[in-house]
Amino acid sequence: MEATSLPEATAEAVATMAPAAGDSSASFETIKTSVLSWLLTSGIKLLIAILILLVSFWIINLIAKGLKKRFDKNEKVDKTVSKTFIYIGKIVVKAVIVACLVAFVGIDTSALSALIASVGVTIGLAVNGTLGNIAGGMLIIITRPFRLDDFVDIGGSTGTVEDIKLCHTKLRTVDNKIIYVPNSTAASATVTNFSEKDLRRVDIDFSISYADDSAKAVEVILDTAGRDERILSEPAAPFAAVGSYDSSAVIIKSRNWVKSADYWDVYFSLLANVRKALEAGGITIPFNQIDVHIKKDD
Repeated sequence: MEATSLPEATAEAVATMAPAAGDSSASFETIKTSVLSWLLTSGIKLLIAILILLVSFWIINLIAKGLKKRFDKNEKVDKTVSKTFIYIGKIVVKAVIVACLVAFVGIDTSALSALIASVGVTIGLAVNGTLGNIAGGMLIIITRPFRLDDFVDIGGSTGTVEDIKLCHTKLRTVDNKIIYVPNSTAASATVTNFSEKDLRRVDIDFSISYADDSAKAVEVILDTAGRDERILSEPAAPFAAVGSYDSSAVIIKSRNWVKSADYWDVYFSLLANVRKALEAGGITIPFNQIDVHIKKDD
């Protein structure tokens, strides 16, 4: 076996490593060329697409706000319908812009469409209730059992309608709480709209003692109601009459027509003023009482 000198071994090692170093350098140059090529072609397209996306979304939002302000000032346009269609229009236009930009960048839209369709089916099965809410929202917009700013009761939830979205209706209660009612519930539940009519009737029952003159009490109640300018004479004049006999009181029913906006102010005002008038006329407002008779056996 022949011995190899150190200088010869070193020379062979250097000769062996040289091609490897050359291959690494070539690979780096290939990657660099590919990256630069992508930046100069697809990269520029992607940058342009992002800029168009941001600018177009900003313009769409600006136009939507302008349309909303314009429709809000026009009393002939229904706020509920205009707000909903502006919201839907924004989503549709933005979706079309995104689809166009995806094609512009060079992404295969056919494969993307198939993916979106399959994901849509999966999501649709998972959120069946949400689809019901969307259908309910469209039904509310078409039938319009209530509108924005109406005071309503929807299946036991009472408040002022602040917004109607695709999936829920937003109510603001009198104590400033927010209730989100699913549109599927709002479309199928019993809805009481307190604002749809311009006039409402204030119904209040007053109690007087059996020992008092009921005719005088009726006269006092009618006189008190007649002095309130907010109480209307049409569609009916103020009404008061004995309505029933309770276990410890005579019940006098009062019925007065007012504008819907004045309902609660008149309601509380009548409660206070009629009590003062009855007490001033010497008429007693009784309270529940029980008479106990004790019989002694001799």
